[in-house]
Amino acid sequence: MMTEAGSSSAEPSRTFEIERKYDVGVDTPLPLWEGIPGVTAVTDGELRVLDARYFDTADVALSKAGVALRRRTGGPDAGWHIKGPREGDGRLEIGWPLGDDESIPDAVADTLARWSTAPLSPLARIENDRTAYLLTGDSGVIAEFVDDRVRATDLRQNVEREWREWEVELGPAAPADAAGRDALFTAIEVVVFAAGGRTAASDSKLARALGH
Repeated sequence: MMTEAGSSSAEPSRTFEIERKYDVGVDTPLPLWEGIPGVTAVTDGELRVLDARYFDTADVALSKAGVALRRRTGGPDAGWHIKGPREGDGRLEIGWPLGDDESIPDAVADTLARWSTAPLSPLARIENDRTAYLLTGDSGVIAEFVDDRVRATDLRQNVEREWREWEVELGPAAPADAAGRDALFTAIEVVVFAAGGRTAASDSKLARALGH
């Protein structure tokens, strides 16, 4: 679920993401957002050109721990991001600014030390032409829907893959209780499946980039 950044510029942003992913065909039409509880408007699409490099140890210790490290440019949250292991129905994402060069910031390395202190090297590159839509209600953003057209390269195997997927991430005005969130996702999936979407076969872009 989207949250506010840290209260100080020296602090990383912290976001607990609750999202679901859907596989779609190249020509699948966008969903018709009707009958979603609390949603009164949907914004026009905002194009974001994203380019992310993922890093891991030689023995992929981070991936084995359910952790991902990336440096991403483009979009409103460009920067260094650590996605932690899944916790219930979401994951904690911690973010830092890009910095002056492409070296891994000390604060990022310090945070990763709980999982591994081994040297890191490039694992994958994921380029994504994303169109983002906000589903809003009287209290603000209920969810963000994104239409992603992805080009990924497994940098260690030199394998390229392309696909299209949708993601729905809950926003600050989404229900706070698990039952309310489940009801919201159920309503969202009615329109997603009606448009031709289907539950994603892979739980992350990085996993899919690596053929998992």
